[in-house]
Amino acid sequence: MSKKALSDLAPSDLAGHTVVVRADLNVPVKDGVVTDDTRIQASVPTLRLLIGAGTRVVLLSHLGRPKGGREPKYSLAPVATRMGDVLGRPLRFVSESAGPAARDAVASLAPGEVVLLENTRFLPGDEGNDAGLAKDWASLGDLFVNDAFGAAHRAHASTSGLAEAMRAKGGLAVAGLLMAKELEYLGGALDRPEKPFVAILGGAKISGKIDVIEALLPRVDRLLIGGAMANTFFRALGLQTGASLVEDDRVEIARATLAKAADRILLPVDCVVASDIAEGVATRVVERSQVGSCDRIGDIGPATREIFAREIAGARTIVWNGPMGVFEVGAFAEGTLAIAQYMARACDGGAVGVLGGGDSAAAAEKAGVVERLSHVSTGGGASLEFLAGAKLPGVVALNEAD
Repeated sequence: MSKKALSDLAPSDLAGHTVVVRADLNVPVKDGVVTDDTRIQASVPTLRLLIGAGTRVVLLSHLGRPKGGREPKYSLAPVATRMGDVLGRPLRFVSESAGPAARDAVASLAPGEVVLLENTRFLPGDEGNDAGLAKDWASLGDLFVNDAFGAAHRAHASTSGLAEAMRAKGGLAVAGLLMAKELEYLGGALDRPEKPFVAILGGAKISGKIDVIEALLPRVDRLLIGGAMANTFFRALGLQTGASLVEDDRVEIARATLAKAADRILLPVDCVVASDIAEGVATRVVERSQVGSCDRIGDIGPATREIFAREIAGARTIVWNGPMGVFEVGAFAEGTLAIAQYMARACDGGAVGVLGGGDSAAAAEKAGVVERLSHVSTGGGASLEFLAGAKLPGVVALNEAD
């Protein structure tokens, strides 16, 4: 999927233009303060490039899940404050998402200035991909930059709709620096992986990742599976899983997948179990065939960690999405944190390691290895759909590369 990128444009192509940027500033906010600015930091390179080129920047983003209207707790005002701190310059904030107030603010911008409009999802037309709303946002500028990979898997007015509206009026719709990086690393892992290629999948449910498994199996040399989704595969092998989470309606799919995969899928050989998934519980390590009727599986065991470590150490391309256990609980965190360390060591040795967003990114942060990985995606759901081979509406709508 080759799309035109902001980096394809010379500064002279940008100077004096008004640029509408869709960023992913969906960050956690508590008591009016941003508590994790990772996504803000990730959007800064694109903004700095545009500011340096002398453009006027109109910044759009969503925050949280407002129910079709204005909800103060989802206001982007705290994000504007933090963004200004990160950029080292004041950032204008408009408490409207579109309309006359937005147009007036944009009209008063000087070259190099940035205005952040209020949460796009305060307008129901955003998630409804309302063509009129998309056209209104497109009228604010003459170039659209989509840097919100985390929202690219949804056809919203502020993503695909805005790109289409900008192109319809003769403007360009291009990928921002972050978007282009996401497509480069995720696309490269899928289409041009250096072998051996190892994928690691975890998390709670096979149902959310069966398409990813289907897409990866023909490409990978090994697919390592952990987390509660491994329990469904255990059941497909006829093993007992005690009181653990299992998707009974996906057991047949798991059985068919194992038959198709031959030796490319590696499942845990041992588990950390307890009577409950909670802090302070007594845990035991058992072989996967020895899970008791009252046991709950919370993590992969030490033997599994050793097996997975060998596979990761020998890989040249690694993709990881989903934790190996309930890593938020200390007693069940070791497997996930170990995978993060193994992946970092492989990257230290020259491997390409790409990590999906969401819980995997949080685990890498907890393990202190983010800077050692090749790429940490900002989009959990979007990266999953991309790895599953889906066409992302927010990407498809951009101009093709020359």
